[in-house]
Amino acid sequence: MRNIIVLGAGYAGLGVATRLARQVDAGEVRVTLVNGRDHFVQRPRLHQAAAGQKPDAPGLAGLFGGPAAELRIGWARAVDTAAKVVSVSTADAVEDLPYDTLVYALGSHVDTTAVPGIAEHAVVLEAGGARVPETGTVIVCGGGLTGIEAACEFAETHPALTVKLVSRGEPGAWLSEGARKHIAKAFARLGVEVVRGEVTAVEAGRLVLADGELAFDACVWAGGFAVGSLAAEAGLTVDARGLAVVDAHLRSVSHPDVYVIGDAAAVTGRDGSVLAMGCRVGAFQGPYVADAIVAAMLGKDHAPFTYRYIHQCVSLGRRDAVIQFVHAEDETPRNAVLRGKVAVWYKELVLNGGLWAHRNPGPYGPHRKVRPAVTAR
Repeated sequence: MRNIIVLGAGYAGLGVATRLARQVDAGEVRVTLVNGRDHFVQRPRLHQAAAGQKPDAPGLAGLFGGPAAELRIGWARAVDTAAKVVSVSTADAVEDLPYDTLVYALGSHVDTTAVPGIAEHAVVLEAGGARVPETGTVIVCGGGLTGIEAACEFAETHPALTVKLVSRGEPGAWLSEGARKHIAKAFARLGVEVVRGEVTAVEAGRLVLADGELAFDACVWAGGFAVGSLAAEAGLTVDARGLAVVDAHLRSVSHPDVYVIGDAAAVTGRDGSVLAMGCRVGAFQGPYVADAIVAAMLGKDHAPFTYRYIHQCVSLGRRDAVIQFVHAEDETPRNAVLRGKVAVWYKELVLNGGLWAHRNPGPYGPHRKVRPAVTAR
C-alpha cells in the first residue's frame, strides 16, 4: 500500500486530496488528508464572518471521500523526513502516520509580529476569529485587498459603526486608476475614512502612528502573512521568510518526495519573483500536484507548473465590487475593469466556482484507477 499524506485542507491541499483520491486504486493507494478543523474555510470570506455573516463552511467529510480517502482531524506537529513519518495530534492521541509521498499545504497566518501589540490588542481575520462590534469605532490596518474588503464589509453591515482604514499608501495602489477611483467612491458612499500613516504599535484602545494616535473600540489587523516553522524544523530548504523552496514541479528542492504548495511554498513566477500568497495561486497548484503524483506513480513525465492569472476580484460589501483584469505575465493592471453589480456577480461566480471544483475535482473524462507502476519521484 502506497501512502500519500496531504497536510492542510485549504484551497491548495483540498484540491490535491479530492482530485487524487478520485484517480487512484483504493487497493493500492491510500490518500490521507490531515486538517485541524472538520470543515472547509473560505478564507476570502473571513471578513464577512467578522462582520457577523455566516459564509458557507462545508464539512470536509462531504467534500473528501471515496474508497481511497481517509480524513484525519488533527494538527500536524512534526515531520520526520528521514523516517518519512508525520506526527499528528488528534483529540484522542498523538499518531505517527507513515508516508511515501507528502504534500505540505499548511498555508499561512496573519503576521502578528509586524509591530508591537497586534497579538494582544488587535483582531485578525482567521477562522473562528472574533466579530467586530456593531457600534463604536473600528480601525482596519492595511490598504491591501483584505483591508479594503474588510472596511467596506463592516461599514455596510453595521451602518452605525465608524470605520477607519489606516494605510501607509493609497489603498489598492497596485490597481488601475479606474479601479482605485471606484474604490474611493465606495469608501465615500459607505462612510469609510482613509487615514494615511505608518503604524508603530497597537495598544489597548488606541493605535499609535508615527505622527499621532487614533482611538478605537476594535482594531482589525489586515497586514501581511507569515508561515509556521514546521517546514524548516523538518529540514526542508526554506527562504528567509520560511517558505519552502521548490523546483519547477513544486517538489522540495531538498526532499523530492515532499511537494509543497499554497502559501507555504516559494514558487518562482515568470518574472523570476516569488508568487504572491493567496488562494488564487494555491487553487491552481492543488490539481496540478495531484496529476503530477499520478504521473510519477505511472513512471511518466509531467510538465512543469505554470501560472497564469487574469483578474483580481475586490468586494466592496455585498452590493458592490470591482474586478481588475491583469496581464497574465506579471499581473500588472490592464485598462479593463468591471464595477458594480456585474462585478459582484463575477466575484461570487469565482468564489463559488472554487467550492464547485472541490466538489467536482476531476478528471472529468473517462479514466482508469491508477496503480503505482514505479517508485514515485
